[in-house]
Amino acid sequence: MSARGHVLVVDDEEDLCELLSMRLEHHGFRATIETTGRGALEVLEREIVDAMILDLRLDGEDGLDVLEAVQRRSLDLPVIVLTAHGTVETAVAALHRGAYGFLTKPFHDHELLSKVEHAVERVRLRREVAGLRRLVGDEGDGARLLGTSARIEEVRERIARVARSDASVLLLGESGTGKELAARMLHSLSPRAQGRFVAINCGALPADLLESELFGHVRGAFTGAVRDKEGLFAAASGGTLLLDEVGDAPPQVQVKLLRVLQEREVVAVGATRATPVDVRVVAATHRDLRAAVERGAFREDLFYRLHVVPVEMPALRDRREDIPLLAELFLARAASRHRLVDPHLTSDALRILRTHDWPGNVRELANVIEGAALLAPDGVLRPQHVLAVLARGGDERRTPDVDAPEGAPPLDARDLVRARELPPLREAREAFDRAYLEEALRRAGGNVSAAARLAGRNRTDFHALLKRHGLSPGDFRES
Repeated sequence: MSARGHVLVVDDEEDLCELLSMRLEHHGFRATIETTGRGALEVLEREIVDAMILDLRLDGEDGLDVLEAVQRRSLDLPVIVLTAHGTVETAVAALHRGAYGFLTKPFHDHELLSKVEHAVERVRLRREVAGLRRLVGDEGDGARLLGTSARIEEVRERIARVARSDASVLLLGESGTGKELAARMLHSLSPRAQGRFVAINCGALPADLLESELFGHVRGAFTGAVRDKEGLFAAASGGTLLLDEVGDAPPQVQVKLLRVLQEREVVAVGATRATPVDVRVVAATHRDLRAAVERGAFREDLFYRLHVVPVEMPALRDRREDIPLLAELFLARAASRHRLVDPHLTSDALRILRTHDWPGNVRELANVIEGAALLAPDGVLRPQHVLAVLARGGDERRTPDVDAPEGAPPLDARDLVRARELPPLREAREAFDRAYLEEALRRAGGNVSAAARLAGRNRTDFHALLKRHGLSPGDFRES
C-alpha cells in the first residue's frame, strides 16, 4: 500500500523526531527526519515532499530563516511550524511569512494528524491543478475543460478529434455542465481559432429580437430600425457561433437556421438578397431534442443538421472524483477576485462537497466555493461555511453513501459538531433540522402526512417547516 504522503520532519531533538516519525508512519505517511535546516534543504533538492514539520528553535539556526529558504526552493510546500508553549507570537510571525500552520508543544496526536492530512491534501490538489493546466494549455479560462475522470477525458478526446473539421457539433447535458467551455475548447483547437467565438442564448430573447440578432436587419425593416445591423452569423464569419439552448429557439427562427446551415448564407430581416457566411456552428441544449422532435416542438430536419457530432457533457455527480480539483481551482479564482489571503478547504468541508448532488453542476460548485470563501473570516473553509451557502440554494439532497470518499461514514448534521471548530449553535441547529426533515420525508416516501406523523407534528406545522428549509416533498417520492 502506497504512503498517504511524504512528510519531512525537521527538529534538533532526535527523540521528538523519532516520536513524530512513528506517529506519522502509524497513520500511513512516509516520514523523513532531519535535525538541521541545511539537511532539510538537501532533502528538498533530491526528493518530492508533500508537507514539512519545522521546529522554529533549531540549534544554531533561526527557524524563520529556514522557512524562507524552504519557500524559495519549493513555493507550494506547506510548512507546519512547531513552537513551545508561551512563544505563540513567534508562530504568528511564521504564519505572516507563509507558514501553513503551527502546532504548540506539547500537542495531541489528533492535532498533528489533522494538520498533516490537510496540508498534504492541499498540496496535492494544487499540483494536480498545475498539471492539468499544462495538459490542456494556458489559453485562458474559456478554453479549459478540467478534470481527470474518465467521463471528462472522453469529452476532451471527442472534441479534439472533431475540432479540425467543420462539422456541426451538438453539445448535450444539464445546465451548468460546461457546454460553453466545451464549445470554446472546440473553437480554440480548430483552424478557426484566430477567428471570433460568438455565443447567443436562443431562449433568452423574443422571436423577433432573436431573428434580428442572429441574421441582422436593414434600415426600415421594422419600427426602430434606424440603421443597418450586422447579425451574429456575419460577425462570426471565419470563426465559431455557439447557439446556446437551441432547443428553445422559436419555430420561425428554426426555419431560418435550417436555411443558413443548408445554403451557408443569411438573409437579414427586411433584406431581399442573401449574404454568404463562413461559420462553424456549434449548438447546445439541456433539452431532449429527440423528444421535442416527436412532439413537433423542434424541426426534425434542423435536428439532423445540428446532430452531426453529438457530445454528451456529464453531470458533476457522475464525475465526483473531479470535485476536489475543481473546488481548488474555483477557490484560487475567488481568492484572486476578492483579494483573499491564501484560503483553503478543510477535509470535512471537502467531504460535504463530494457528497452533495449538485443539481446546478459545475456552475453551482463555483458559486458555492466563492460564497463559502467570503464567509470564512480566517480563510479556512469549514463545513458550516459550505452548508450555509448550500442552504441558501434550496437544495441539499443527500447522495447515496456509495458516492462518499472511501471509508467515510454517511454525511449527516453531526459532521458539524465533529468539525475541529464548533459552529455557532444556530447554524448547527438549522443543519440538524433540515437533515431531520429530509430523513422524515425519505422514510415516508415524500408523503407529507406520513412524515408529519413520524416527526410528531401536525401537517400544517410540518408544511411550514418544509417551506422554511426550502424542501419539496416531490424530491423524495419514488419515481
